[in-house]
Amino acid sequence: MADISIIEKYFPNLSDVQKSQFAALDALYQDWNSKINVISRKDMDNFYEHHVLHSLGIAKFTDFADDTEILDLGTGGGFPAIPLAIIFPNVSFHAIDGVGKKIKVLNAVAESIGLKNIKGEHLRAEDVKAKYDYVVSRAVMQMPDLMKLARPLLKPVASSALPVGVIALKGGDLTEELKPLGRNAMSESLTNYFEEEFFSTKSVVYVMK
Repeated sequence: MADISIIEKYFPNLSDVQKSQFAALDALYQDWNSKINVISRKDMDNFYEHHVLHSLGIAKFTDFADDTEILDLGTGGGFPAIPLAIIFPNVSFHAIDGVGKKIKVLNAVAESIGLKNIKGEHLRAEDVKAKYDYVVSRAVMQMPDLMKLARPLLKPVASSALPVGVIALKGGDLTEELKPLGRNAMSESLTNYFEEEFFSTKSVVYVMK
């Protein structure tokens, strides 16, 4: 099994099931990545830090109540949805992407580790019919563009304490990108939660509906 000490460092109260699910991810993504390039090859060496822990920045930013419904828009091979679904087993995740082969990977990984609270679907945001408490995303597009897609997909009121909105993982200087969103947007550096150098340029952004 893979070394998940970097995950346990920041999430020390994982159950045995969660530990085994996290530990299984490395070999599964290595195998799928050799067939379908879902993660850049050089990044696989830092898989747990750059992909799993990065995704879990959202879990440090906020806690989701049981039965919360979340859409991962542009999930790729399952980030941030799969790590978040492991951490929040009683939260429902719908992960979509416009590239069908990436969704195939996500669903296969979820099935392999017995993750029952996530469904991957080859779907564009414009074709989603359901409504969600939150939309999450990792570096998919500029925040104003993401908000245009996400707003119609959000419920009027959230199931968790945080008001309905979008939570995104972003890199770099976001000053100009967030300006059009005004006071509805806030960003927080992931260095508030994680000490590794990789996170020095990474932020979690929250935009209220």
